[in-house]
Amino acid sequence: MADFSRPGSLYGAIDLGARKQALEAQARREAAGPQAAAAVVEVTEETFTSDVVDRSMTVPVVLDLWSPRAPGSAQLSPVLEKVVGDLGGRAVLARVNVDASPQIAQALRVQAVPTVLAIFQGQAVTGFQQVLPEQEVRRWLDELMGAVEQFYQANPAARPQPAGEQEGPAAPPADPDLLAAEQAIDKGDLDAAAAAYERLLARSPGNEDAKMGLAGVNLIKRTESVDPAEVQRRLADPADLDAQLLAADLQMLSGAVDEAFERVVAVVKRTSGDERDKARRHLLSLFDTLPGDDPSLAKARRALASALF
Repeated sequence: MADFSRPGSLYGAIDLGARKQALEAQARREAAGPQAAAAVVEVTEETFTSDVVDRSMTVPVVLDLWSPRAPGSAQLSPVLEKVVGDLGGRAVLARVNVDASPQIAQALRVQAVPTVLAIFQGQAVTGFQQVLPEQEVRRWLDELMGAVEQFYQANPAARPQPAGEQEGPAAPPADPDLLAAEQAIDKGDLDAAAAAYERLLARSPGNEDAKMGLAGVNLIKRTESVDPAEVQRRLADPADLDAQLLAADLQMLSGAVDEAFERVVAVVKRTSGDERDKARRHLLSLFDTLPGDDPSLAKARRALASALF
């Protein structure tokens, strides 16, 4: 069963941090619109944000990562198109040719094709990597849609409403620096995104969206040129502090939040002086990528306090 307990993001909270205000209104406008009912969307690296992340704030997106070189893709893709189409627009099927868009496959840690992921609220929540018969695909999709409905029952305010049925005043316009950061992220300009977040924080130091967005941008900047295999090799040296911190960064990006926190807390426990302070500050930067009420934060903060005192 999919897990929707953490309002996470594919990109270390960048998307939710930058898009939170803008998407509140957008999700409602699109709830009953024709875009949500598109049968198949062909996704590229340039359109991934709008076609997958943004759409997933309104409806679950079934992401088919395929390759023309993989016979299994030719078997599975038509099945996915059929079963998602039968939902009548309650989910979107998005297809990524991993040969043409390798950066998407790398970002999602895809190790084999075909791979199918379900994206909801900006987060990869469930999936499978093998060719399944239609009956099993339907069962998987039914579980996904059931989990989505449970999420909305537990969070009724998050449920999109068709146009014309919104209650209460219109959502306030998104902050211009948040929108500037959003546009910069779409263009792949992380430095400009960071600058926009920093401008907003200078005006409003307590703005959580900006804090999360800036921390997420910095997380990606630290890891965008990192080879995970090289980091794994370096972990064999217990004295390689930077390898441990990079490994935690990679775990955060893959969604293994608790494991990342535990790794850095363990480093804090066994170090001292400048090394301990470096690990502590790194952990605090990872904390900033999550909303303040995320349940993982309270647990990790207690563990950090215990390690320090």
